[in-house]
Amino acid sequence: MFKSARVRPIGIIHTPFKELKGCPIQPFFSSAEGTVEVFPEFRAGLKGIGRFSHIVLVYYFDRSDREDLVASPYLERRKRGIFTIRSPHRPNHIGISVVQLVSHRNGRLKVKQVDMLDHTPLLDIKPYVPDFDARPKASSGWLAKRLVEVRGAKA
Repeated sequence: MFKSARVRPIGIIHTPFKELKGCPIQPFFSSAEGTVEVFPEFRAGLKGIGRFSHIVLVYYFDRSDREDLVASPYLERRKRGIFTIRSPHRPNHIGISVVQLVSHRNGRLKVKQVDMLDHTPLLDIKPYVPDFDARPKASSGWLAKRLVEVRGAKA
């Protein structure tokens, strides 16, 4: 059994959101633009990225100050398990967002649909591939009834 994992940032995500208030709660509902700055030693890994319309950003919720295993999700009073909600207060504080890739140059990726705070540490980038990642028949669980209320919501 693993006791720890070593992870290091590969860059920084720059967004217009300096504080949680006003930050979109999901990238799908955001029109905000941001810039992903990839550190020089990792820029070779961007080769070919311009052929993708969307990318998956894996990042660290560095301003999350607690770990919850049970919490109330946004717009909900009922407590639910952390692995059934999208709270940043997770055991490993890891977040993921699918964003639209607008352009890239010199290790800087211009993206749309950001939903993270400014200066968020970037852990990884993966291509979004609809044939692999989209699941049209997937169930949204308890959230299915709440999706209309969540659309466009901000923290």
